[in-house]
Amino acid sequence: MENENEKELTIEQTFEELDRILETLESSETTLEESFAGYERGMRLVKACSEKIDQVEKKMIILRGGEEDDGE
Repeated sequence: MENENEKELTIEQTFEELDRILETLESSETTLEESFAGYERGMRLVKACSEKIDQVEKKMIILRGGEEDDGE
């Protein structure tokens, strides 16, 4: 179920959640179990965000008529 929630977040919301997770991981009061759970959640968020960005890139390529930008 968490994977579905992660896919529903906007990219901006995902980055905000990742910032919160990083703050938790950097805290000296965070337990090992909390750190592990935060790391797992963060990795799922990164994956979901990456998938969204890939979808947007594909849509942009289609809108440009199939021309891929090689960065030059």
